[in-house]
Amino acid sequence: MTGDGPLPKPSLSAWPSSVVPLKSNVILRCWSPTRNVNFALKKGRITMESLQSYKLTENLAEFLLTDLHQGNAGEYTCEYYTILSPYTTSQPSDVLLLLVTGGFPKPSLQAYPSRNVTAGKKVTLQCQKPYNVVDYIRFSLLKEGMSEPIRHWRPLGNMAGFSLQNVTVKDTGNYSCVYYQKSSPFWASHPSDSLEIWVTATTLGDNPSVSPSTTSGDYTKGNVIRLGLAAVVLIIIGAFLIEAWYSQKESPRGSRSHSFPGKQ
Repeated sequence: MTGDGPLPKPSLSAWPSSVVPLKSNVILRCWSPTRNVNFALKKGRITMESLQSYKLTENLAEFLLTDLHQGNAGEYTCEYYTILSPYTTSQPSDVLLLLVTGGFPKPSLQAYPSRNVTAGKKVTLQCQKPYNVVDYIRFSLLKEGMSEPIRHWRPLGNMAGFSLQNVTVKDTGNYSCVYYQKSSPFWASHPSDSLEIWVTATTLGDNPSVSPSTTSGDYTKGNVIRLGLAAVVLIIIGAFLIEAWYSQKESPRGSRSHSFPGKQ
């Protein structure tokens, strides 16, 4: 295989997450924009020859890592190469950092000013590690349901503040954080306890706290009032029309009696 070739780079992702506990399993998925290729997974500069890939489609392969231990943590990339001559190799994917948790005591996670926040406002999630545990670290903020950390941050002393600006209802969820060594062997802490963030919308259309039965009841009352007003208007118009009709009916008789005053 040749070195970095003209083929575009693939993408590498982890399922269920790139931050996983000891003894668990993880799948690394390599996707190529080019079909009919073979794949290779690397940890650092070393090709994982012993790790068998499972080719799902012509441009997607999976690498299964089982019974994870701290030695599995690290920076991974994947490449693909053409099956036929001239056997060109792609550029490497972006680096995926795989963290295996459980190497250090868990940090704490708190929300400021509150874990209940109004849409459009800001909330800061502060992750703090125990003192005198390990130096030269970074923090990662995790959200349940996301396959990768939503934010990495360098610490300020023993803590890091993750600021979520202009939050929306989509930011509602369970958050946790970890700290880890920023270079090999990339040992990571246990995750913090989960912290639920609840975002309340400011408009009716996006507000999950408004009961549908309440809104439908309000709409029903409004419709009844509007129908009642329409009925009153129709009655008034009808009364005017009837009065005008009677007036037209009476006026010819009156004009004939006055035209012939001499005939009795």
